[in-house]
Amino acid sequence: MKKANIQLETLTCPSCAMKIEGALKALAGVDKESINVSFNSSKVKLSYDEEKVSLDEIKKAITKLGYEIK
Repeated sequence: MKKANIQLETLTCPSCAMKIEGALKALAGVDKESINVSFNSSKVKLSYDEEKVSLDEIKKAITKLGYEIK
C-alpha cells in the first residue's frame, strides 16, 4: 500500500469533505479506512494499492467533483 497526501486549493465545509470522501471510497484499490479529508487544512490523506488504482486516477476523481489540487 502506498500513502498519498494531496493538497487542495480550497475546501470550505464539512459537506465538501464528505463529498470527496464518498468519491474516493467508490474507487477500487483505495483503503476506505485510511481516507482522511480535512476541510480545515484542505488536505486529503489516504492509502491505496497502486496495482488497482493510480494516484492520477485518485486525483481525477477529486477534480471531477470541481475541486482543484495544488
